[in-house]
Amino acid sequence: MKIGTPLSDNATRVMLLGSGELGKEVIIALQRLGVEVIAVDRYPNAPGHQVAHRSHVIDMTDPEALKGLVMKEKPDVIVPEIEAIATSMLVEIEEQNIARVVPTARAVNLTMNREGIRRLAAEKLGLPTSPYAFASSLDEMKAEMEKIGLPALVKPVMSSSGKGQSFVKSPEEVEAAWEYAAKGGRVDQGKVIVEGFIDFDYEITQLTVRAKNASGEIETHFCEPIGHVQVKGDYVESWQPMKMSAKALERSRQIAKAVTDDLGGTGIFGVELFVKGDMVWFSEVSPRPHDTGLVTLCTQRLSEFELHARAILGLPVDAELRQCGASAVIYGGVDAKGVVYEGVDDALSVPKSDIRLFGKPEAFERRRMGVALANGQDTDEARERAKACASRVKCRKA
Repeated sequence: MKIGTPLSDNATRVMLLGSGELGKEVIIALQRLGVEVIAVDRYPNAPGHQVAHRSHVIDMTDPEALKGLVMKEKPDVIVPEIEAIATSMLVEIEEQNIARVVPTARAVNLTMNREGIRRLAAEKLGLPTSPYAFASSLDEMKAEMEKIGLPALVKPVMSSSGKGQSFVKSPEEVEAAWEYAAKGGRVDQGKVIVEGFIDFDYEITQLTVRAKNASGEIETHFCEPIGHVQVKGDYVESWQPMKMSAKALERSRQIAKAVTDDLGGTGIFGVELFVKGDMVWFSEVSPRPHDTGLVTLCTQRLSEFELHARAILGLPVDAELRQCGASAVIYGGVDAKGVVYEGVDDALSVPKSDIRLFGKPEAFERRRMGVALANGQDTDEARERAKACASRVKCRKA
């Protein structure tokens, strides 16, 4: 394994497709290892644009625009960080040996679409999942809901951070759920997934890392499980470690390994699971750092972003937990461009706290603009500190 010098002919070049707050942390981790980074997003001045060597704004769902940029920049590695990408072009780029796609083009193609990954998990691997069906019209969705029963979840087949997701409890809510899913999809697929509700105790994210060891062989590593709270499918709070039974933890890791082994490649995967007692159900998987994993910035020796960077480069990893901690989202609270942040000094007076302000150029009422982090003697104390820290930071119109 060799790493070149940035901005030279022998540079090791990595292109990120999607440069939000998670991509920004990956870029910082890569740059600490001497990598030249190109950040790409659909809007200017995205968080990752602000720390990369170069940045570009393109429609990443346009196959020709995507390939044209890849041919111009000639990256060694392409790292998809969002769903809204022309994944079929990534398959072509990989097949033509133009660049390596992390973890693999097939994995990205499958996981960017809920239909692909759900069929893989349930039908090919035989993993436990909630009852599900896909629908391409409102009438079809109504028919599938009658079979599955209410309550049920409705999600676009392609979206992120809970966008377009609805929890449907009555027939009167079905049409609104269809409309919301249509608006919330990152790419208009004209299709939704209907999931039967599982009466679970809690959800976890099992961060799973596939990385080469000192001998060059790929090994699977597991971070300690992350508990989280979601509102309308969007993460608002997470903590690590999540207390769970030994059997549930073992089953969670068996499921995570089965999925990630099939997807292949190297890098970090965020495997989402439902847990009730010792029973575990597969929900989703992201072949990249997970938003709930922001907590690892204060809990692990190597954060999920550093683990991803190392795995991308073929370097050994260490998923050791250093101390328990928690994260809480800082919301915009206003619709404005170029906001200012108040209360940062007060927020950081909370014991063992820290914050990350993402630098997004525009705020919305429910847009994630930052995250508060905190440690404690246990996760309960860490959660209280993180929420207190987050509550003291306010976005204001400039």
